[in-house]
Amino acid sequence: MKNQTHFILAILFILIANTLIAQTSPNYEFRGVWIATVENIDWPAKKNLSVAEQKASFIRLLDLHQSNGMNAIVMQIRPTGDALYPSQYEPWSEYLTGKQGLPPNPYYDPLEFMIAETHKRGMEFHAWLNPYRAVFNVFKSSVAPSHITKIHPDWFVVYGDKKYFNPGLPEVRQHTVRVVKDILSRYDLDAIHMDDYFYPYRIAGKEFPDQKTFEKFGGGLSKDSWRRSNCDSIILDIRSTIKNTNPRVKFGISPFGVWRNKSQDPMGSDTKAGQTNYDDLYADILLWLSKGWIDYVTPQLYWERGHKLADYDVLLKWWNENGYGKHIYIGHGIYRGGSNEAWKNKNQIPEQIQALRKYTTTQGSIYFSSKTFEKNLNGWNDSLRNNYYRHPALVPPMPWINNDAPDQPSITSKSNAVTITYNGHLKIKGFGIFSVPLGKEVKFINSQLLQLIVTNKEANINLNNVPDVNGNKLYIATIDINNNVSALKELK
Repeated sequence: MKNQTHFILAILFILIANTLIAQTSPNYEFRGVWIATVENIDWPAKKNLSVAEQKASFIRLLDLHQSNGMNAIVMQIRPTGDALYPSQYEPWSEYLTGKQGLPPNPYYDPLEFMIAETHKRGMEFHAWLNPYRAVFNVFKSSVAPSHITKIHPDWFVVYGDKKYFNPGLPEVRQHTVRVVKDILSRYDLDAIHMDDYFYPYRIAGKEFPDQKTFEKFGGGLSKDSWRRSNCDSIILDIRSTIKNTNPRVKFGISPFGVWRNKSQDPMGSDTKAGQTNYDDLYADILLWLSKGWIDYVTPQLYWERGHKLADYDVLLKWWNENGYGKHIYIGHGIYRGGSNEAWKNKNQIPEQIQALRKYTTTQGSIYFSSKTFEKNLNGWNDSLRNNYYRHPALVPPMPWINNDAPDQPSITSKSNAVTITYNGHLKIKGFGIFSVPLGKEVKFINSQLLQLIVTNKEANINLNNVPDVNGNKLYIATIDINNNVSALKELK
């Protein structure tokens, strides 16, 4: 491992030293990728791959995303009331083994494996759970006898070709909370993440079949207000569960890109979306942000710049004006590459990144989805790794969760061999090597992160392999697991 670290550092710094013009990038920026398991969209590539193939393909994905400069993955671990991990509450996912309820053979825990591999690279693992979808296709999906739809059929409704948990039932919320608490208790997660599927998108001419539940639990509210109240309740319950179980874990939502249109509400965006979070999915994202029930929001801005009904730039501005001090990571529809004239433009994604970086209230990006990066559409992999994400970045810390900076590392030199050691009490992610231009005050805001060395205590560096970077000074700092950074200490 030490030799590997030396090699990586040598290559990295030689490349940087030989670069005449350095494209600076933020030291703090969320750079994530959604990895979808439902219908085997991203991973595993198909059902019933061997365990060896599952592991190898996941490692390939991580290596690809790391090489593109990503620092987080958003991994779907509960696509349809099932699990990509051993659970006492829900059966093994059919997307893993081909048959719901069937464990991998030879047995292993995919979630434990995925978290370990992700953290080994210094990346964050956000566990993506779908709250209400229970059976993806009632005509084709594999459903195990142990699936919750078989045990409590009265908790579910069919809408279109899918079966959903009925959000109006207290038992449904209690079950979801149990699932979340179980995951938080057993796994080293960085975040719980939920997407846009709260109440399902409307099907023309069909009403979601919850009238009887409304009559029983409506409590004098209108049906729309009651449905929103049901979604509010599950978000608040999950928030409380996280804080009581593992308070360092973040809670994020990636909603549909339009909260409400201005034609529906003066606070809404200047858009003409056919369906909205508030009116159709019953997800009042602004309430959750304003109450501090979620830590970050990732609006799915899958439209291009200049779109007639939902302009990326219009929505980017609107979300930045309505973030309530929480983190905003923009959801990019990179999967749309090549789908129409706007998305054949190789500058579409680069210009979206440039636009969001102009807002101090936006902290990064998440891309849907992993599979697209395997094709390098429009050369966007190259744009990220060679330009926009050429320098690594840390996931932005959340001071309302933790704001305790770790101690500086100690440096022990023997000839040209340097040992970097952390002697503090906080759990750390590792060390960062930074450059600071000559004449600038030595502090984080003036620095450029060049390399993250992942370790829980100690690292070894050969100074012969660490040349000066265009005459800049090099510094080392401790980075804790919450991405807080110590004061910089001169390395060379």
